[in-house]
Formats: sequence, structure tokens, C-alpha cells
Amino acid sequence: MHIDKVIELLNAAKSHDQKSSPVQKKKTTTRKPSAYSKKYSKAFKAVKGKHMKKSGGWKKDGYKKAVKAAHAKAKRMK
Repeated sequence: MHIDKVIELLNAAKSHDQKSSPVQKKKTTTRKPSAYSKKYSKAFKAVKGKHMKKSGGWKKDGYKKAVKAAHAKAKRMK
């Protein structure tokens, strides 16, 4: 087999692979955050400092208490 014939076959195989499996990008849609989730987010950021150690870790049951306090605060927010 001549080298020209080999190159021709390789090019044919490449073009066949590209035609048979087109790559389609899926368009991802993001969900709009609800009004309550925005309130909760702000409330959690405001409350979490009271439940964390100076080193940045959570105190014992700190996260659980912060979540509960944030939900209570979010309910009162307008």
C-alpha cells in the first residue's frame, strides 16, 4: 500500500467520525431563587457568626442552631 493511500484512508476515517457523532452542548437553565430563600440566605449570614469558633469552625451543634435561628429570623423579615 502506498503512503498516499494510507493518508487518504485516515482522512476519510476522521471525516466519517466527525459526521457520525456531532457534539451538542446542552443548554443548562438555572432556577430562580425564591423570595424566602433570599431572606434565609441573608439571615443565615447574619446569624452564623454567633455560632462559629474564632478559628472558623462550628461550635458544638452550632450549625444546627444557626439554621434554626436563621429560619426564625427569615420569617420575621419583610
